[in-house]
Amino acid sequence: MLLSEYKSKELLAQYGVAVPEGRIASSAEEAEAACARIDTRKFVVKAQIAAGGRGLAGGVKFAATPSSVREEAARMLGTTLVTEQTGPAGEVVNAVYVEAALDLKGQYFIAFALDPDSGFPMLLASSEGGVAFEQRARMDADTVSTLVLTPDADLTAFLGPLGIASEVAEQMIRAACDAFTENEMTLLEINPFAETRDGAWIAIDAKIALDANAGFRHPEFASIAAEQKLSQPEEEAQKSNINFVPLAGDVGVVVNGAGLGLATNDMLVDAGGTPANFMDIRTTATSFDIARGVEILLGQPGVKAILVNVHGGGMTACDTVAEGIAFAYSRAKGAKLPVIARLAGQNAAWGLNILRDRKVPVEVFDEMRGAVARVVDLAGEAR
Repeated sequence: MLLSEYKSKELLAQYGVAVPEGRIASSAEEAEAACARIDTRKFVVKAQIAAGGRGLAGGVKFAATPSSVREEAARMLGTTLVTEQTGPAGEVVNAVYVEAALDLKGQYFIAFALDPDSGFPMLLASSEGGVAFEQRARMDADTVSTLVLTPDADLTAFLGPLGIASEVAEQMIRAACDAFTENEMTLLEINPFAETRDGAWIAIDAKIALDANAGFRHPEFASIAAEQKLSQPEEEAQKSNINFVPLAGDVGVVVNGAGLGLATNDMLVDAGGTPANFMDIRTTATSFDIARGVEILLGQPGVKAILVNVHGGGMTACDTVAEGIAFAYSRAKGAKLPVIARLAGQNAAWGLNILRDRKVPVEVFDEMRGAVARVVDLAGEAR
């Protein structure tokens, strides 16, 4: 669950992280009126979407006067902003954030994520923050330094070589870490975390991702969750106990487990394929739920083939997944897409028999490399 910039800043400010003065606006007139409540000589107008990369895509504009703010807001509102993080469909700009523009001396990148090995927060930092940070980081991995924040971690020694030799800045970074842990975030990014010409430290931009699975412990975020609109396929999948994210590829994937789903997509990309989705069949999903997830894939016009990678165990057995696939194919009205299946674990043999007996157009593989290579070939032949 992603928070927009202004909501991210509101949350950080509650923990003592300094942010520029700003106001949210949903119309050009509101944007102009907001200027009267911001003590500054120059403004910046920012499109509010749940994705980064806005500056390079025209979603961040400076304005010298309230009338210029109105004009920039009018240009942004209602348009679709396409950035590297939105995908080709982009996101519609329904609101803008009018903020005081500051004179910056230095720009840094600060982010927090969970260290998968220790479970402690991990700080990622760079002395080269700003609009072009992501491009620099892709070109040079050494741009970013990391520190796992165990109880004995020396934050001061870590920040010094990066140029953040300030007690105030360090206190803000510790406060941001508190916000990260106490609100059960999966990501907190401040870019840039900046020093102004007069020596103040401030979070110029911020992006927060909350763990939706921890939402029951944070009722204060319920209204934010309700505001976030999922795409129709995502919403239907959620109702069917399936975590689903549509992507731009042509190989549909049916997978149980988030980690297995990510690994499957990585293997597809490494083999030259393009996944059409991420899927994680929850342990609570029934065969009818799984059928709905497969029907969503079959209904996507760009999908050319289906890759099934299931490891049965716990509450999700292979035959349950196979029953769902077979049911979806029995109701499919269009072309029956080829299925490449690798099933292992609980009731794997039974599941494969179900697919064959129900006349699903399936090819079976015992190991994933062969399955991935075959489905990539099939998708390529169907283009």
